[in-house]
Amino acid sequence: MIEETETIDGFLARRSADVEEAVREAAAQEILPRFRRLAAHEVDQKSGPHDLVTDADRLAEAYLTEALGALLPGSVVVGEEAVHADPVTYEALQGDAPVWIVDPVDGTRQFVRGEDGFCTLVALAHRGVLLASWTYAPVRDQLAVALRGRGAFLDGERLLAGPPTPGRDLAVATSHPDYTTDGQKQALRALWTEGVAPRPCGSAGLEYLAIARGELDATVFSWEAAWDHAAGLLLVEEAGGAHLTVDGEPFRITGGNALPFTTARDTATAHRVAELLRPAG
Repeated sequence: MIEETETIDGFLARRSADVEEAVREAAAQEILPRFRRLAAHEVDQKSGPHDLVTDADRLAEAYLTEALGALLPGSVVVGEEAVHADPVTYEALQGDAPVWIVDPVDGTRQFVRGEDGFCTLVALAHRGVLLASWTYAPVRDQLAVALRGRGAFLDGERLLAGPPTPGRDLAVATSHPDYTTDGQKQALRALWTEGVAPRPCGSAGLEYLAIARGELDATVFSWEAAWDHAAGLLLVEEAGGAHLTVDGEPFRITGGNALPFTTARDTATAHRVAELLRPAG
C-alpha cells in the first residue's frame, strides 16, 4: 500500500505517460471500434432513457481497471459502471488507498448518437485530494492532462483559463432541469438573469475542458458523481479556475456537497455564479 503523497508524486513523475497510453489504448480497443457501429443490443438503460450504458462503456472501464491497477500496485478503481453494479465500491473514495476515478465514456448519449462530443475521464486521488487527471476526446484526438501543482496541458500546450471578457454575458453550461430536485430547479432558474447566458451542458468532461481553455465561463451541475467531475475539477484548478458549492465551499469528491455547485475560469466568476445559486434569505 502506498502511504505517502510524495510516493504517489514520484509515481506520477515516472509513469504519467504510461497512464496516458492506457487511456489511449482503452479508447482504441474498446470505444472507437464501436463508434457509429453500435447495435441495439449493445445499448442499455440504467436509471432511465437519459442514462445510457453501452458495451464500449463496460469494456473500456474493464480495460482501464486492469491497466491502472497494474501501474500502481495497492491502488483501487472507482468506475462508473462498477459502482452501478455494486454501489459499495464508491466508498473507496473515503479510504486510505490511492483511487483511480474512471468514467470510460463521458457523454454516452452523444456517443450513442454518433456525435464526437464524448471523452474518457481518469483521475487519481489520495485521501480526497485530486493529484492528476486525464481527459481524452478520442474522435477529436485531444488529450488534456493536469498534475497538481504542475499545471494543465492540452496536447502538450499549457492551459490558462483567464478571466471572462469584460462586458460580455457569462456563458454557463448547466444541468438539465428535468434531472434535478425542486430546490435545485429553483436555484438554476436564478441563472436566467441579465448578464448570464445559460445553456444545457453536454459531456461534463468536455465542458470542464472548455473552461480550462477559456472558451466557457462556468458550469453549474446538480449532481456529485465523482467520475463526472474529478478529472475536470483538477484540470480547471490547474488552469487557474475555481469551484464552489452553494454554501461557498470547494467541491469535495468524497461527497456531502451542498448542491448545485459551480466551476468557473476564475475565482471571481465562481463567487458570482455561486451567489446567484444561493437561496434568498
